[in-house]
Amino acid sequence: MKRNRIHSIDIMRGLTLFLMLFVNDLYIPGVPKWMVHTAAQEDGMGLADWVFPGFLFMVGMSIPFAFMAREKKGEHTRQLLQHILIRTISLLLIGVFMVNVGSYNAELTGIHKYIWAIFVYICFFLIWNNYPSTSSRTLIFKLLKFLGIIGLAIMAFLYRSGTAENPGWMTTSWWGILGLIGWGYLVSSLIYFWLRDNLLYIALAWIFFVLINMLSQNNLLDFLSPIKPIFGIILEGNVPSIVLAGLFIGITLKQYNSDFKTLFSIILPIGILCIILGFVFRNWFIISKILGTPSWAMLCNGISILVFSLLYYLIDIKKWQRWSNVFIPAGQNSLTTYLAPNVLYYLIWYFGWNILFYKQNDMAWLAVSGSLAWAFAMVGFAALLAKLGIRLKL
Repeated sequence: MKRNRIHSIDIMRGLTLFLMLFVNDLYIPGVPKWMVHTAAQEDGMGLADWVFPGFLFMVGMSIPFAFMAREKKGEHTRQLLQHILIRTISLLLIGVFMVNVGSYNAELTGIHKYIWAIFVYICFFLIWNNYPSTSSRTLIFKLLKFLGIIGLAIMAFLYRSGTAENPGWMTTSWWGILGLIGWGYLVSSLIYFWLRDNLLYIALAWIFFVLINMLSQNNLLDFLSPIKPIFGIILEGNVPSIVLAGLFIGITLKQYNSDFKTLFSIILPIGILCIILGFVFRNWFIISKILGTPSWAMLCNGISILVFSLLYYLIDIKKWQRWSNVFIPAGQNSLTTYLAPNVLYYLIWYFGWNILFYKQNDMAWLAVSGSLAWAFAMVGFAALLAKLGIRLKL
């Protein structure tokens, strides 16, 4: 029997985003080491080191199904390419604004750092909100989007970093989390656009970027340094390889969704193989998220494949879904869920509200439970925004 919507995709995307909110909120000095990021030169990984690649993996998994949905709507080559490019540029742009908050100089700009950031986020929501396509208020929606674009341009114009003696402007830096997603999405979407459901060629593309990652780690691609400020994420190979791993599993799921025994006979060995390769690669590359090593990427891919397999079995085969419904809002409104909490952070910090009292190192249980409560609250906040018609979509 052919299955319809695959709920475990939404659930796992929501779960990884929930965990991302949780680990990002943790007060690092006060919580167990296994929950947070491992230092760059330290060989190992904690929960926080898997969360983001887990989300990247789900970005890749979703690509074949997103293409299929758009093609069912009648979109063809030009529309698909246009969507890929607009989505990529949007992710890169949002990522750049987010990462530049850290180096913002309020004295040079003339606006309080948190106020500037809040205005930027409001512009994000005005520009990328999913307004109703059929409504008598279409003109108002277009005006709101236009105001967001003008507002973002003004915030960029006003922005200053550095010092009075050596002022600076916005830079791409490391592109931010959303920027990394954007580059990984661009590479994988274009590869899928070209190769479609050919598993062999997709596997070769995945292997190619794993090799690129290895070459980059050994400084054998330094001759490409002039273009690294823009295309560095692609040339490092790490992020694209993770998204392509998800794409490979997504295509496999698409082809064998009606035969879960065959599906598991393919993806479970691949998941185990990825973990084995991660430890094999460890002979030459330490396990490090910060450095983006191939050993870390392979371990994360293996974990993601096995976790997804478990969720698919429980949710889509056994139909034990009720326990996981709490993660659906985050899975279906991922960008809103990720961005909205930052607005609350800036408001809390600006007004000095004592809401984040649990961030302390005296009681680790309070720091952890407080961050868990925050993550659940933010998933609920995103769900509330969606009911109010505030739902970002790229």
